[in-house]
Amino acid sequence: MFRDIAGHEDLTEKIIECGIKVHETFGPGLLESIYKPCLTFELHEAGLQVDTTRRVPLVYKSVNLEMFYCPDVVVNGVVIVELKAVEHLTAVHTAQVVTYLKLTAIPVGLLMNFNARLLTQGVKRVARPDLYLRT
Repeated sequence: MFRDIAGHEDLTEKIIECGIKVHETFGPGLLESIYKPCLTFELHEAGLQVDTTRRVPLVYKSVNLEMFYCPDVVVNGVVIVELKAVEHLTAVHTAQVVTYLKLTAIPVGLLMNFNARLLTQGVKRVARPDLYLRT
């Protein structure tokens, strides 16, 4: 069994609460591009720092690829929120968040699928791989 030590549980709970407000208003069925500005609004209203313009350069073996990864939302500089509006979250979605955490050195991510019947059924918290302890 593994336990994550990434921390920021109170912050991730607050982010999920903001997502629930958006989901209660619109429900499932819209595109990610609709949910993102609504979630950003709610996060700002909750007094959180929100970055939707961060660009992370991609470097391969010390070669700058002149390409960037742009996280959907970074909250308070310590949580990446990856938004989805898909039928089901899959392993590749989790792998995507893990890679983003490694590229940015951010400790924790939330994968939020707004296409779930209840948003809480579509949320997955992910810690950076080096922040897990064997218990």
